[in-house]
Amino acid sequence: MDANVALALLSSCSPSTSAAASSLLPRRRCLASRRRASSRATIMAALGDDPIREWILTEGKATQIKGIRSIGGGCINSAQRYDTDAGPFFVKTNSRIGPEMFEGEALGLKAMYDTKSIRVPLPYKVGSLPTGGSFIIMEFIEFGPSRGDQSVLGRKLAEMHKAAKSDKGYGFHVENTIGSTPQINTWTDDWIEFYSKHRLGYQLELASRRYGDSAILEKGQRLINNIHPLFDGAVIEPCLLHGDLWSGNISSDSNGDPVILDPACYYGHNEAEFGMSWCAGFGGDFYNAYFQVMPKQPGFEKRRDLYLLYHYLNHYNLFGSGYRSSAMSIIEDYLYVLAA
Repeated sequence: MDANVALALLSSCSPSTSAAASSLLPRRRCLASRRRASSRATIMAALGDDPIREWILTEGKATQIKGIRSIGGGCINSAQRYDTDAGPFFVKTNSRIGPEMFEGEALGLKAMYDTKSIRVPLPYKVGSLPTGGSFIIMEFIEFGPSRGDQSVLGRKLAEMHKAAKSDKGYGFHVENTIGSTPQINTWTDDWIEFYSKHRLGYQLELASRRYGDSAILEKGQRLINNIHPLFDGAVIEPCLLHGDLWSGNISSDSNGDPVILDPACYYGHNEAEFGMSWCAGFGGDFYNAYFQVMPKQPGFEKRRDLYLLYHYLNHYNLFGSGYRSSAMSIIEDYLYVLAA
């Protein structure tokens, strides 16, 4: 039963006070009391069976859910907009994966939100669904008609990188996912070690197990063993990264201010943020504004493809052989340049 209907029934369930019914008054009061108890039980049962609705109608401060409509969600999750008398909420659900994935997303969103730099949706609640799977409830942001000004996006992203540094090294508080691929975030003091082991090495091992691709594993490991010269002269700090910054995760709000969402956060070298630039549409205005806040480091151009490689490998593991040639080409080009 809908909670609002049940509440209406509760308010109308008052005993009769007419003289003709006076002899039945105790019985009716008892019956009304039972009905009220039954209605309350129905409400709580309904809320308990729907933890999303329960949170919205309690901690979310709403008293009425006016409507629910699907708004996509991508190839991994489903997404809905819940319209209420307390405003809209954005909800993502996944029927197959437990709450750990959304917990990682929520921690990343909150970490970015706390920098007070670039706009991200504020996460409210993560939980399990009674039928299996999980959900996340977050702030609903009304998007504008475009991705907004590229220079503003570049500046605000750099401000986030500059504002949020880790004293624990490179990694994150929890493991999370890049798409649906696990992303290992064990704290590591050295960036090259972290990126070699937990980014490139993990993806190469996954490709070997998934496809029996010993060739890309062997050449990729040779690259990993020889990448140190690519970082000569660079000053590297553990900055908070969105981690999966492509065009589908970039938008703007109704005021035209940039919004980023669906992160795979960790603390890493700021240049790694551009690893999805091959499908992010970053232009000259973006980079110029970014480097005014976070100056370009020596060897930036030499390292660009190294950071693309992680995402090409991940796409190979997620979507198949169509991305293998791009990954292998980057590996072989670096092996040639490094004479490895």
